[in-house]
Amino acid sequence: MRLADATWSDADDADTDLAVLPVGSTEQHGPHAPLGTDYLAAETVAQAAASSYDREVVVAPPLTVGVSEEHRQFTGTLWVSPDTFRANVREVVASLASHGWDRVVVVNGHGGNVPALGEVCERIIRRDDAYAVPFTWFDAVGAHSDDMGHAGPLETAFLRHSHPKLVREDRVKAARDGASDGWGDWQSHVNLAADSAEFTDNGVVGDPTEGDADRGEELLSLARNSLCDLLDAVADRDVSRPPHK
Repeated sequence: MRLADATWSDADDADTDLAVLPVGSTEQHGPHAPLGTDYLAAETVAQAAASSYDREVVVAPPLTVGVSEEHRQFTGTLWVSPDTFRANVREVVASLASHGWDRVVVVNGHGGNVPALGEVCERIIRRDDAYAVPFTWFDAVGAHSDDMGHAGPLETAFLRHSHPKLVREDRVKAARDGASDGWGDWQSHVNLAADSAEFTDNGVVGDPTEGDADRGEELLSLARNSLCDLLDAVADRDVSRPPHK
């Protein structure tokens, strides 16, 4: 059930304790992909899993602004601090739990959210009346994960399958030509670059021409199936906390 489409009485009829909360960002994705790429992908994976899952799941509206200050030099990028992001996730999970949906998978589409998301989910488990775990879709697509850049082959492929009208196809080659080969500027296993503009001219990392719609369909299938497996694990898990030793 999509909360955004339901009435409150529809929501009241939901017979489940499971929810998914998509989170992403509003940030640059090169000249060819939309600013909403990350939250659109997270929402698409969450809805696909909920639709194919054999138990009822509540799908919350996405949190569309994340920890994205690393893209601040590119117009249109929005960001919040890690503290604000953690608080936002925690309070939305708490409101879901107040209605009985207290087992939550936070479906993430933005790499910059990962550290804060891991921290807040652990805090929710330890301190709140809910159980929450993070799931980042591009970590759940097998060997494809090795190609994850930024607005590169994976995200472009995903969009070409899920939101083809939002890809500016006439700009994809330019996106490739201005892209960097990898994320960051590394020395002695340390990334010296705080902002993406330090190592990519147009915001792209990786070759978006290598991401076609067929690959995008496979990516969505892999992420959906992995999320369904996680939902099973969360639904069946004993989430009580271990006693003091």
